[in-house]
Amino acid sequence: MTGAAIIAIGSEMLGPLRQDTNSLWLAARLEEVGIAIVRKAIVGDDPEAIGEELSFAAKKASLVFTTGGLGPTGDDLTVAAVARRLGLALRRDDAYLSRMRQRFERRGMRMPAVNEKQADFIVGATVLENPRGSAPGFWIAQDGVEYVLLPGVPSEMREIMEQRVLPRLSGRAAGAVSRRRVLRIGGMGESAVEELVAPVYEKWKEDPVTILAAPGEVQLHLLAAGSPEEATRKLDAMEADFRAALGARIFGRDEENLAASVGRALKERGRMLAAAESCTGGMICELLTDVPGSSEYFLGGVVSYANSAKSGLLGVRAETLRSHGAVSAEAAGEMARGVRERFDADLAVAVTGIAGPDGGTPEKPVGLVFFALADREGGGASKRREFVGDRAAVRRSASLYALELVRRRVVDLDS
Repeated sequence: MTGAAIIAIGSEMLGPLRQDTNSLWLAARLEEVGIAIVRKAIVGDDPEAIGEELSFAAKKASLVFTTGGLGPTGDDLTVAAVARRLGLALRRDDAYLSRMRQRFERRGMRMPAVNEKQADFIVGATVLENPRGSAPGFWIAQDGVEYVLLPGVPSEMREIMEQRVLPRLSGRAAGAVSRRRVLRIGGMGESAVEELVAPVYEKWKEDPVTILAAPGEVQLHLLAAGSPEEATRKLDAMEADFRAALGARIFGRDEENLAASVGRALKERGRMLAAAESCTGGMICELLTDVPGSSEYFLGGVVSYANSAKSGLLGVRAETLRSHGAVSAEAAGEMARGVRERFDADLAVAVTGIAGPDGGTPEKPVGLVFFALADREGGGASKRREFVGDRAAVRRSASLYALELVRRRVVDLDS
């Protein structure tokens, strides 16, 4: 039995308001030291449910991690539930209780009585000190399975993992590690990407390659195992093959998002960009300016939501609006030319559409968006797309597609 299971504990994560982000971080760090995840689960603050999932996970994995439920409140039940399921006793540690009280006193506070239960330690467990909070973690070995209990507060969980847990696990894979690399493709659907890379898939069929659709992009997740040097060499070879198949359709690697890729392309070529937005309401500008240093290639934008703003600020002709409407290729083209001239930019992008949920017609349905580019040389381009989803999804999809159009123009991909 190999691998690890992760149990996220907390009733709040079973509802719509909180997400389990700890498991994602834990999976990534464990993968780096060569430990595969074989199971993830979320359970509520119920001692019986915690115990049942603990027993089930122990049948699947030799390492079982829990996060959450180590705090002082009445719904923090993990320590007692785990001790009960494993048949272990709890014993109050007076020295730790004293240190907790001193910590509160140094902050000018009296320690509430409910915190006392955080000094109830599992007999036989290794205590994992928590320098960021009052909830320690625990490491228990029983019947060939190791249980690691971690706080749910992300900063505390990560500190304990980094300082107390990962150093003990890093040598277990006999030098073998897993390394992941993500290649990010814009302006294409998942099936179109898969069609192009099918021969590469076949070549690397012994190694995990996953294709995933994400907002505004498709991702190729490459995974390689071996020594750190072997894994890196294999990833380099895999990436080279996929780049040969996809070329400049790959806009970034790992954490580089589309806006950062656009900025890099503009900066490398010394070009300045401006944007005119209607249905996206400034989201393109927001994505661009989220990138540090974007003033080196982004001049600014105009959110011309009303027709009067399109005419007054960007010079869209009244005849264009009467004949074709604000949501049209013609209006988008004039918006792009107008914002380029207003900012004296090398390149401009414009977006106008119907984000919904109202305002659609049979001829122009909700989700319809027109895009236009205009450059200093008088060149232009226009695109029509129909996006699905709610208002937020349409706005985000349109913003990302606009950025991809800019990137393709700048790197001459379409030529």
